[in-house]
Amino acid sequence: MESPSRGVADRPARTGRPRVTSRADLERLGFELFARQGFDSTTVDDIAGAAGIGRRTFFRYFASKNDLVWGDFEEQLSRFRTLLDASDPGVPVMAALREGVVEFNRFDAGVVPWHRQRMELILTVPTLQADSALRYASWRAIVADFVARRLGLPPSHMVPRLFGHTVLAAAVTAYEHWLAEEGAELSGLLDLAFRRLDEGLGAV
Repeated sequence: MESPSRGVADRPARTGRPRVTSRADLERLGFELFARQGFDSTTVDDIAGAAGIGRRTFFRYFASKNDLVWGDFEEQLSRFRTLLDASDPGVPVMAALREGVVEFNRFDAGVVPWHRQRMELILTVPTLQADSALRYASWRAIVADFVARRLGLPPSHMVPRLFGHTVLAAAVTAYEHWLAEEGAELSGLLDLAFRRLDEGLGAV
């Protein structure tokens, strides 16, 4: 992971391209460079230079190049937790998880190409795998906490933890198939994966 270098001053903006002034625009510019140069070959300095900003300005938006790939992950985790918390208590646990995960991964058509590129990087770039493991743990913890509250168990109990790992595996499998099959519909794949999973865990 890259971090700010001590004593490195902001470089002047390059002419010919407007300075990037939003997190979303900087993220998209980073994706463009990753597509052309590859993730590992693209540096923070490359992204900052193309954006017409200095290195220190980049780090005001993202803590690292990895963080740019993940976007507003903490905000999305909060949204995921809210979706699960809002589920009907009368709905079975697996059905509630299926509905929550499908809704959480529903995107406007204009966002889908960017999300596809994001997930392809996350799932295929080896240098992102260690960072992914930490973020997946946070995602699993939300599932485990939800299941624990539903079942009256501590989140550290094996059953909620089993749900966390299994639900994540189902979601990742659906994403891998989505990336491999051009034209596949993500929501349908997630729904199918969870319905198949429900056949095994739905009796809880």
